[in-house]
Amino acid sequence: MTDRPYWLGAAVAAIGVVWLYQALSLPQQAQYAQIGPGFFVSLVGAALIALGALLTWQIHNGETFEAQNSEDVDADAQASWPALGFTVAATVLPMLAIDVLGFPATATLMFLLVSRAFGSRRYLLNAVIGIAFSVICWLGFSALGVQLGGLLPAMGL
Repeated sequence: MTDRPYWLGAAVAAIGVVWLYQALSLPQQAQYAQIGPGFFVSLVGAALIALGALLTWQIHNGETFEAQNSEDVDADAQASWPALGFTVAATVLPMLAIDVLGFPATATLMFLLVSRAFGSRRYLLNAVIGIAFSVICWLGFSALGVQLGGLLPAMGL
């Protein structure tokens, strides 16, 4: 009998147990909608437990795990450290800038950094797309009553 990675299914199920345990501390019902914040979190925990059990069953039945070939991918290529740096910068940026710059400007800068990480050098086009998406999101959330701060807090807007 070959080594089978039963630990993988057990790990997924264990994450589901922790998820479900924490979800049960949240209210399962709400006053108005009858579905509380813990309901969907509990569903995710239960789904993780079920998927862990299914994965364990598949491993028991001999399912093997092998790397799949992809199109136009060089498996021997080195990691791109600059791309990782741009992505990390885009991840950290909201913590540092959203209070000063506001949601639209911060989201635009994040879009620019991530598009640069993917190799794009069309900065003006990326800025226009980023501004358009971020302002649309800001307006949409504002219409729903979700406050994301001012449009441009540094300018008092």
